[in-house]
Formats: sequence, C-alpha cells, structure tokens
Amino acid sequence: MDPLGARSQFVEVQSLYTWDQPQGVQDEVDGENHSREEEDTLTNHVNSLTSPFPFRQDINSKIVLFNGDVASLNCTAIVNTSNETLTDKNPVSDSIHRYAGPELRDELLKLKGCRTGEAKMTEGFNLAARFIVHTVGPKYKAKYRTAAESSLYSCYRNVMQLAKEHAMVSVGLCVVSTVKRAYPLEDATHIALRTVRRFLENHGENIETVVFAVSDVEEPVYRKLMPLYYPRSKKEERIVLPLLPADIGNSEGEPVVPERQIRIAEKPGNLEDDSGDDSLESDLGLVGSHAFARMEGDVDKQRKLILQGQISEAAQQKQHQRNYNRWLCRARAEDLSDIAALKALYQTGVDMCGRTVMVIVGRNIPVTLIDMEKALLYFIHVMDHITVKEYVMVYFHTLTGEHNHLDTDFLKKLYDIVEAKFKKNLRAFYFVHPTFRSKVSTWFFTTFSVSGLKEKVHHIENLQQLFTCIHPEQIDIPPFVLEYDARVNSPYYSAQSSGL
Repeated sequence: MDPLGARSQFVEVQSLYTWDQPQGVQDEVDGENHSREEEDTLTNHVNSLTSPFPFRQDINSKIVLFNGDVASLNCTAIVNTSNETLTDKNPVSDSIHRYAGPELRDELLKLKGCRTGEAKMTEGFNLAARFIVHTVGPKYKAKYRTAAESSLYSCYRNVMQLAKEHAMVSVGLCVVSTVKRAYPLEDATHIALRTVRRFLENHGENIETVVFAVSDVEEPVYRKLMPLYYPRSKKEERIVLPLLPADIGNSEGEPVVPERQIRIAEKPGNLEDDSGDDSLESDLGLVGSHAFARMEGDVDKQRKLILQGQISEAAQQKQHQRNYNRWLCRARAEDLSDIAALKALYQTGVDMCGRTVMVIVGRNIPVTLIDMEKALLYFIHVMDHITVKEYVMVYFHTLTGEHNHLDTDFLKKLYDIVEAKFKKNLRAFYFVHPTFRSKVSTWFFTTFSVSGLKEKVHHIENLQQLFTCIHPEQIDIPPFVLEYDARVNSPYYSAQSSGL
C-alpha cells in the first residue's frame, strides 16, 4: 500500500483518454498527415467505397493509446512479451517482474514454457493488474514472413480470447514484437491493431477497455496507423481508406495466405455427373435441408459419385477441406458467447510430454437446452488453432445426467466434419470417472462408428491416475470434480497409503 499522501505508482485505466476523445497532440498529428488538398482529392475518389474498418464510436470508446509502462496499469490483465522459456530479458518483462515480485518467477517455472503464438496466464501478484497473460512473439526473418505474420496474429488473438473466456473487463497490451526479435515495427502494428479491432467487433461485447501501452519510439507509429483501423468519424474513415494496406486479413484479422486459399469452383470436366439420371438427381435435390447438410453440400450425390468411381481420393479430400472451411468461417463469424459462457471447453496447461491439454466438462453441457449446432461451431472455433500441433483431451464425465449425454450421431457428425489434423494430432483422450454405460457406449462408438480413435481413449477411474500423465498444476479441475473424487475414491487413497 502507498504511504499516506504519496502518489500511486500505478495508473488507473479509467483516468486515461479513450480514442474517441479529442486530444491536442492527436489532432495535430492528424492535421500533418492529411492536408486539406489531399483530403478533398481523396474524398472525391472514395465516396462510393465502403471501408472494411468503418467508424464505430462504441469500439473507439474502448480503445486507449497509453505512452507508458504496461506494468503500471491497473486493469484486469496486462500482457508480458517473452521467449519460449518465459525467461526473456526485455524492458517490458523486466518491469513486470520488478513490480510483480519473486513469486511470478516461481509461477512461470510451473508453466514449463510457452510456444510461439500461444498465450498462458498467471496471477498478477504485487501488480495492480489481477492477471498477467504471457505470450511469445515470433522471430522475424524476411524469408519466413508469412509464418511470422501468422504467429504474431495468434499472439494477439490468443490474448484476447483468454480475456473473453475469463470475463476480463480491461486488458493492457504491450507491443509483443520486441526489438530483440527483429519484427518491423510498422508491420507488427498493422497486425496488432486490426486483430484487436476484429476481435472487439466479433467477440468483444463484454470487454470495456483495451490499452495499447507503447514507448516513445512506438507511439508515433501507433498514432499514424490507428486512424486506419479506428477512424474517429465518417470523414476520417473516407480519408484513410486509400491508405489501408493490401492485406487487411480475414474477418478475424488473420493474415490471408493466397496459396492456402481453397478454390470454390471445381474444374469443369470429369467430376461432373453426366449420367443423365434425372429422376435420381431430382430425388437427391429434395434431401439435405437440415443445417448440417446445407453446410456440407449434397452428401448423397457425393457418395454416389464416389461409388461410381468419378471422384478421386484427392478430390474427396479437397471437398472435405472445403466443407470444413465453410464451418470454420461460420464459426468465426457467429456470436458464440452463450456457448463460451458454459465453460464446457477450455485450454489449460501441458501434459508430461509438453502437449497442450484441452478440457471438456460434461456436466456443463446441457444438451437438451442449447443449440447443438452452435456448440459444434464453438468446438471448431476453439480447437482449430490448437490442433495444428499435438494435443490431448481430458473429458470429465463426473456427475453427468441424461441431459448431458452427447448423441452418437452428433459425435459422428463432428468427427466427419473436422480436418485431419484434429484426428492426427490428438495423442490421447482421457475419459475421467466413466460409468459402465459410458464405457460400453464408448467401445461401440470407437469400434463401429469411427476409426483410429479407439487406441487413444483411456478410461481414468480417479484423479491420481490422471496425475500420472498430467501434473496437477498443469490442469484446471472444476471444484465439483475434486470433491467427487475425494469422496468416492478416498477408500482407494487410504488403501494406497496403508500399503506404503
């Protein structure tokens, strides 16, 4: 606590100017950037165009540009930029460690590092901020620019996702791309600004303030580029439109890589069905009116062509990829906050092999009360970036009822929709506190409905078994699961102790 009458070393976020409020320096900079003649000329050219980043008063009122130390901010969470071992020495990290105290260093050791593009969270300890979100920016090399852009986007996107999942009101963002990592400041600023803008548009209804904490060197670049993504009037929106870069990302702000885009139109020729079977075509046109079929296209027609040998395996894979991308685009566009609020799916630490651990809480899925299609979309949305690397899943079946049991048709549909990376990179599925019925159902499902999953499923009777694969500090376990396990398995633990 500060001595009586002494100024606090921390800065109240509420005391800072938001981007929609007029500031003298800001207006001067704008005036230098946009002369009257340039403004009149450009306005005539762009009046008929629509900006991908339109003027939004509600978003601007959430944005703060702060020249100062991110560690001094009194907000729900601040961001620390570090390296893969979370031991980086840079001005941002040094300041955060100095204010937070030695407990932070001990806590970081438990996280066992962080991969580039990922984000992990700790307490704030002696900081004014309640939490610290640690992320690792990419090392920039021109030869691998595309990979660096995608990784930097992931840093900001994962930070904002954690803020949403933990119902954070305010977030203080440092500049993730440190000088040590050689990322061009202006390029990095474009990615930071547009990623946050898109997240606030699509998912930021409960986030009240995002602070961009910058240094003296970084501030002019941010002031120059912020009007592109956060125009403060319709007039400014028109003026800056021609200044936007060619790559403004997709609907989530993610960099668009042309060579990875899936072409929608098939090549004309041998993939078309020219059999002339009009009656069959007519019948097939009547099926598939439900939502799953609309997303996947005419599944029966595809199967008919496969059976006739008119679609190659490569074409099948391409069709599947296209279907999955439709689901992914929709998942990124829809408001899934009601599903996220259930806290039925979340990322925690890593297992003993360093693989990401994803948790599913069965009791938190009220199957009969929610839109299961939205649940599927949320699963795809959360898991898409996780599954690019090896991962494991922990499913707590603890105290689930009939209204929590997922239908096998739904699970089969999910398994059929997701990309190959979901299946290939899933290394283990830990089924915790199974019942006899759930074991039988799982056996039938993995034996007769899907392939390649059976050997990955492990039934875990108690948490001690789980802790042989995942350290306790690496997994967030719901309190009711801990209570149930202590009550039901206490005789087992007692017997183990007496045996020793």
